[in-house]
Amino acid sequence: MSQPNGGTFDIVILGAGSGGYAAALRAAELNLSVALIDKAELGGTCLHRGCIPTKALLHAAEIADQTRESEQFGVKADLVGIDMAGVNAYKDGVVARLYKGLQGLLKQDKITLVQGAGKLVAKDTVEVDGKRYTGRNVILATGSYSRSLPGLEVDGKRVITSEHALKLDRVPSSAIVLGGGVIGVEFASVWKSFGADVTILEALPRLVAAEDEEISKTVERAFRKRKINFKVGKPFEKVEHTSNGVRATIAGGETVEAEVLLVAVGRGPTTANLGYEQQGITLDRGFVITNERLHTGVGNIYAVGDIVPGLQLAHRGFQQGIFVAEEIAGLRPAPIDEAGIPRVTYSDPEVASVGLTEAKAKEQYGADKVSTYNYNLGGNGKSQILKTAGFVKLVRLNDGPVLGVHMVGARMGELVGEAQLIYNWEAFPEEVAQLVHAHPTQNEALGEAFLALSGKPLHAHS
Repeated sequence: MSQPNGGTFDIVILGAGSGGYAAALRAAELNLSVALIDKAELGGTCLHRGCIPTKALLHAAEIADQTRESEQFGVKADLVGIDMAGVNAYKDGVVARLYKGLQGLLKQDKITLVQGAGKLVAKDTVEVDGKRYTGRNVILATGSYSRSLPGLEVDGKRVITSEHALKLDRVPSSAIVLGGGVIGVEFASVWKSFGADVTILEALPRLVAAEDEEISKTVERAFRKRKINFKVGKPFEKVEHTSNGVRATIAGGETVEAEVLLVAVGRGPTTANLGYEQQGITLDRGFVITNERLHTGVGNIYAVGDIVPGLQLAHRGFQQGIFVAEEIAGLRPAPIDEAGIPRVTYSDPEVASVGLTEAKAKEQYGADKVSTYNYNLGGNGKSQILKTAGFVKLVRLNDGPVLGVHMVGARMGELVGEAQLIYNWEAFPEEVAQLVHAHPTQNEALGEAFLALSGKPLHAHS
């Protein structure tokens, strides 16, 4: 549906990414009228320039590695090469199918979709191309953009962002990845699997520094084994163009040369020049400040997703969008526990976690009140079949509930669903130990870890 001349709605949503469209769909289910506004495509960064296309590349990379290593499973196969035209066609096909499905959902729910650059011009009004859309409630969901560093110019050819990387028609012979967080580690993993020489530069002391320290160390060991180079604890200083690529300089004067440099230093909130501050909304470093119920403190204006301080994850945006729609409908949903949002890094090896790291738990509760247990995947039958290494780490409050679950190894993201239920329900290890886990699955690794933490290990020692 379209509303070419504006109109009045129960909810006007600025931004049609994960948070915005989730709010729209839930609001429509609750019989609220919705206008959903975005200057770009429905689905936002996640669907078109982030989660989905990136994970399609990672799956193609996994297949390349499996082909390369097939003989260890008794299958003889040769990897002839990477056809980036074919990889991109596969990736774009996945995106197109999901996009078409999402368009169908909005049409079915009679949500008014407005394409154009919207601006908040009053506490209840968004203007698009001179047309005004008034909402009894307004949800800001304008998402994020790829950050750069001061003095680091992104030209889209030699110095690129993840958006550019997703459109490359070739595998670079060599790449520098500036940033060892989720985005940087995932692209480094893809490019290495595709045959590139990769070096990660990270100013913090370790890769995936937001994760538990033992998880980070395991990722670093795996990357060394894969011959992915990385330099941590040395801030970036400058980049120069060379005759056939770029040269990056880090603290201490050390230099690295490559064909391209990927800037993966995080994402910034898209809030500039959208009228937020003029309407009295508080911004901090560009982020919209809200209370625990995601209200901005101004009128009936809420904010969700990447513009709200915290984890910049699509599923966080989904949950916040649903929460606000229900809040507006008067359902009074429970506030979202940020620590209970699962986190996954889809590299090889994969990292998945929920809850507090060991360091955060000890800081919050005291070192003597917290205990941990690591279950090595070497004792898990399905992990042996898959020839993957890693572990499941549990963090608990002594004589209390589980505070954190941290996992590293192949396909660990598929286990984080149970982990987040365990954390969010404040389950005790003894309660989880009673659950039956199918054999042989990697899911058993969670069960075995909790058996051991409960003092009754089966295939492990407590």
